[in-house]
Amino acid sequence: MQVNINQGQQTHVQKYMLAIFCAMSFILYLDRVNLAAAAGPIKDELGLSNTTLGLAFSAFGYTYAIFQIIGGWFADKLGAKKTLIVCGSIWVVATIATGFVSGLASLVIARLLLGIGEGAALPAQARAIANWFTRKDRGFVQGITHSFSRLGNAVAPPIVAVLIALHSWRAAFVIVGVLTAVWIVIWAAYYKDNPREHRSINEAELARLPEHAKAAAGGADATPWKKILRRMSPTIFVYFCQVWTNTLFFSWVPIFFMNAYHLDLKKSAIFASGVFFAGVVGDVTGGLISDRVLKRTGNLRLARQGVIAASLLGTFCFLIPVMTSNDVNVVVWCLSGAFFMLELTIGPIWAVPMDVAPKFAGTASGMLNTGAALATIISPLVFGAVVDLWGNWSLPFVGSGVFLLIGALSTLAMRPDRDIEHADAAPLEKKEYAHG
Repeated sequence: MQVNINQGQQTHVQKYMLAIFCAMSFILYLDRVNLAAAAGPIKDELGLSNTTLGLAFSAFGYTYAIFQIIGGWFADKLGAKKTLIVCGSIWVVATIATGFVSGLASLVIARLLLGIGEGAALPAQARAIANWFTRKDRGFVQGITHSFSRLGNAVAPPIVAVLIALHSWRAAFVIVGVLTAVWIVIWAAYYKDNPREHRSINEAELARLPEHAKAAAGGADATPWKKILRRMSPTIFVYFCQVWTNTLFFSWVPIFFMNAYHLDLKKSAIFASGVFFAGVVGDVTGGLISDRVLKRTGNLRLARQGVIAASLLGTFCFLIPVMTSNDVNVVVWCLSGAFFMLELTIGPIWAVPMDVAPKFAGTASGMLNTGAALATIISPLVFGAVVDLWGNWSLPFVGSGVFLLIGALSTLAMRPDRDIEHADAAPLEKKEYAHG
């Protein structure tokens, strides 16, 4: 008996779990992106340059990178529940503290603390998804949960703009910090690492869950670090290339419209939201496409690598007019198309750690997101310095185009069809994929 998320046949408990995962992704990125949405007022009030603002953006990435693998390992060993309760509490404190910063130093400290709190979040979520959903549904589940993170990106600019008009930019950080605290309480009350321990699940529903999730969560197996890293390395590099451009959207799109086209805060927020909403659709679509390809062909490489490579190349094509056109309407539509294509990668690429290391999905996902974190450290600094040196707000897109082409080519080295327990064996056949 099998779960078909796409046709609405998931268990009732899985539906609630998926809703909780989506809510976490929404709040996670709302907490993260509100700095970019409020960048203009913050920059003016604190007296920051584009370079120092880029430094504040990148500070998050340092601790975020460090705590990816650490958090993933803890999620594998101690469970996703405990890991997310602890790290979620940290990012609550960091988010609220951002509303009380007085200068660059305190802003950087708050962002470093936020990186610690959010660093373990996505690897722990991947561990939880591996417990509750089968292989053939993970592209969709990862896609839809990440689509809610993009929804957080999309609503952050107008929400922050309204809060600034009604109160101040500082109020936004306090409010979303409180919202995060509410989510933590719900998570602690409802989620179980081991589905068999959930009070609302029955035996028929348990039969639909991943085989390895039917045992106690956490396991006592030693973590095979070298095997996981060797299998994950190509995917990590591809994700680095994707997130280089991804960070350009997250950090600079709201302020890009203000500076490159001299738009006011309200109109810039509307345009930025339109771009981010395109990403919401891209996340869900990419996961659906990946799972549909897997279901129809049984070819895991095509379902993961094929979708990723096509989306990166499509993003590059949409960015060409952004680098060459002076028409703001053309730029908005092309940025939206580029972000849609870019986000098609998310479902399939986040499913790869669970394909490669199902028993150590937290650790493998932490390794994957470490590559992303490195990109979030380097790229904002590069973007800010390029703009300060040349005064051209479109120039950073040129470097992003190069990384997109390199990333698309690098997908050839990925092997999601060989997990760490069968690295030297023949790839799994279609019938094996069909059973998750």
